[in-house]
Amino acid sequence: MIDESLIKIALTLESQEDVFQYLSELVVKEGYAKEASEVLKALKDREAEGSTGMMDGFAIPHAKSSTITKPGVALLKLAAGINWESMDGKPTQYIVALFIPETEAGTTHLKLLSQLARLLMKDDFKKAFEAAQTPPELKALLEDKLSS
Repeated sequence: MIDESLIKIALTLESQEDVFQYLSELVVKEGYAKEASEVLKALKDREAEGSTGMMDGFAIPHAKSSTITKPGVALLKLAAGINWESMDGKPTQYIVALFIPETEAGTTHLKLLSQLARLLMKDDFKKAFEAAQTPPELKALLEDKLSS
């Protein structure tokens, strides 16, 4: 589920809206969804329920939609932090986004989300994520941690 084509580093995006737009277009371009506008709506609808901004510069936005054709995880490292209404009030720079087909909403979605939330509480994981410089490094880190 971790695909290097969904891992982007040093992105210059100015706002949460820009991040959602970028992610929506990326998952369509890479074959994970059919309609960018539907993915965008799903991301915004979920965010309206409560911020996905975590601590220490991380956010885990997620979308469930019938337009999403296969589950995927996108990893973005922004060039600079942006406002995200995070739990600690700090700017968000690291995005771990989940895209889940509606048919898998209760299973894949919850399992992945809980694994990611637990990882983001571990300082060693956050430091390794921040230190990773390339998509292959980030992919290897996530695959290693999500499988253990």
